[in-house]
Amino acid sequence: MTRSPFAPRRLVRYGAGLAVALTIVGATVGPAVLAQTLPVQPAPVQVTTPAQTTSTAPALTVGETLPLTLAVTEGPYFKANSPETTNLVQDGMQGTLLTITGQVLDQNGNPVANALLDFWQANASGAYDNSGYTLRGHQYTDANGYYTVTTVVPGLYPGRTEHIHVKVQAPNSSVLTTQVFFPGVAQNSRDSIYDPSLLLNITSNADGTQSAAFNFVVPTA
Repeated sequence: MTRSPFAPRRLVRYGAGLAVALTIVGATVGPAVLAQTLPVQPAPVQVTTPAQTTSTAPALTVGETLPLTLAVTEGPYFKANSPETTNLVQDGMQGTLLTITGQVLDQNGNPVANALLDFWQANASGAYDNSGYTLRGHQYTDANGYYTVTTVVPGLYPGRTEHIHVKVQAPNSSVLTTQVFFPGVAQNSRDSIYDPSLLLNITSNADGTQSAAFNFVVPTA
């Protein structure tokens, strides 16, 4: 099993007094506090599809920068050492198949190659696998900053709306911890962590699957 780059032994600095547990409901939304410095690793070889030949980054005017993706609470269910994979779906898994694609960008709109993304989520029934690594996995962006993850639409966890957790890290920079959300879910308005800037752009496909897009903007220093 591939060791996750987010394993605790890879961290080189921690803020003192980092909380080791957070409540789910009413958790305070704050910036990511996990930081680490990793050696630059070669970007994994990935095939660029025709849809990825043009950057999805927004055009910027002179002097304009992109806002960083909002950092929100990690929650209590993150596990280090997730497998390296772009496909979180296992045989026989229930739920609506969902493929999320996008780019990791810096604040100038430039793609970030070899950026780390670590995803974890509840299954279609709203349950997390805390004994194994079901619906957990990490990957690296390609040379153009693209990532793709195939998963299922998560169910409602008690007290929360539908969401997927993710940590994103540019090489040798700090870790952004955030969550992405689903449009049109009634519980969004009652979720204290939900933010509309973190909504996935969802498309329903004729075969019953869904496609989504989301770009992460991360610090690079």
